[in-house]
Amino acid sequence: MEHAVEFRKITKRFGSVIANNSVDLYLDRGIIMSLLGENGSGKTTLMNMLAGIYFPDEGQIFVDGKPVTIASPKDAYDNGIGMVHQHFMLVDVFTAAENVALGLEDGKYDMKAVAARVQEISDKYGFGIDPNKKIYDMSVSEKQTVEIIKILYRGADILILDEPTAVLTPQETQNLFKVMKNMKEDGKAIIIITHKLNEVMEVSDVVAVLRKGEHIKTVRTNETNPDELTEWMVGRAVELDIARLDPVNPTPRITIAGLSCRDSEGVKKLDDVGFIAYGGEILGIAGIAGSGQKELLEAIAGLRHLDSGSIIYSPEGAAPQELVGKTPMEIREAGVAMAFVPEDRLGMGLVGGMGMPGNMMLRSWKQGKGIFVDKKAPEKLAEDVYKFLEVVTPSLDYPVRKLSGGNVQKVLVGREIASSPTVLMTAYAVRGLDINTSYVIYNLMAGQKAKGVAVIFVGEDLDVLLQLCDRILVMCDGKVSGIVNARTTTKEEIGLLMTSEGGNK
Repeated sequence: MEHAVEFRKITKRFGSVIANNSVDLYLDRGIIMSLLGENGSGKTTLMNMLAGIYFPDEGQIFVDGKPVTIASPKDAYDNGIGMVHQHFMLVDVFTAAENVALGLEDGKYDMKAVAARVQEISDKYGFGIDPNKKIYDMSVSEKQTVEIIKILYRGADILILDEPTAVLTPQETQNLFKVMKNMKEDGKAIIIITHKLNEVMEVSDVVAVLRKGEHIKTVRTNETNPDELTEWMVGRAVELDIARLDPVNPTPRITIAGLSCRDSEGVKKLDDVGFIAYGGEILGIAGIAGSGQKELLEAIAGLRHLDSGSIIYSPEGAAPQELVGKTPMEIREAGVAMAFVPEDRLGMGLVGGMGMPGNMMLRSWKQGKGIFVDKKAPEKLAEDVYKFLEVVTPSLDYPVRKLSGGNVQKVLVGREIASSPTVLMTAYAVRGLDINTSYVIYNLMAGQKAKGVAVIFVGEDLDVLLQLCDRILVMCDGKVSGIVNARTTTKEEIGLLMTSEGGNK
């Protein structure tokens, strides 16, 4: 039997960087393959060549045993290949059926017929989508469903899903897995790019591992385990445990009440948010993307104007202080050592044209006397972060904007933790990082907690939140829908809170 798709000696270079090096890999129909690898291992590049976004420098791709040339996404569709990317490409004011119809050949289509076919696909695989529902009325899961239906409508039977569960609740993830298994039973060949090992073990039939652009191994999922897969990804054994101690004498550090704000278009982003973050604990924040997590951290850091509310900071051995109305610099000068790891690394956290020492100096230059700045301390810190977090850079002075996203993140996280905060706020602190560095960061957070720091950790991996945090605050549509004990709650309970405004505030 011919393979549905096969890579033979595929090589792709970007300048002097070899993203994929002579990769041999195949996938059969009726199989779900998980593609694993660290950040920069070449997995997305390889799939982008199958989807027609990149073209290989060497090697050949075969579909059903025949050599094919895939120089564009249209070529991919012509060969029955479709890819669903992390960022959806949908028109909000159109219906599901209208979005599916966009881009069809010659632009000639009967919308009733398109809607009927969308309904047929939905019913066949269990999507549960309304063809006539507007995109702006849909959940993230429904939008993702429309993207999958788009490629099925065009005849794709080789599907690539790039991090499909990153924005889904546990319940939505389980529904997606059911649909994937239905498509597998229908003979589809499915590749899922993911970093969540528990999901790999649950949904896939085989796992292919890439490391530094090379294909290391393909193995049946039921013949391996997460520790073994991690070792193949990293090249050495990695401890996948997070040291979580019980909070010791937790004391209120940040007390928030009635926090509300709107965006530039007047849409409410925070709605009467209130909670307490304690020193000596890690407070996780969960929620579907866009539920107000980013705005909440920006408000505490003094980076966002508020309509109402109070943020009281209670330093050790000193009188409580109101932070609302203060600038970020005034907050720091008032004695609040608050580290903030934003979602937009270069936009708010780092200066792209500077090297590591210069970016380390951004947190300390105000402490210099007159025009003189102590350069030795930032250089020492840069060296420490470089070694401890294994930052990949040609030199310490190399501009951070030229580093990979994962390495930019290492620089930022390392600098913020090294600033000895009393409140440490992080937004997606391990996004883009390899699994080894991610666990280093998790345990650094646990170390900060042990020092009495109040850690507020916004994350998207519920398994990690459950392992790392003491309590988890769940947000839905800018409101607090619940605060749960991370030691006793379940992913299912958190998932329900992520999609409904209930629970105990």
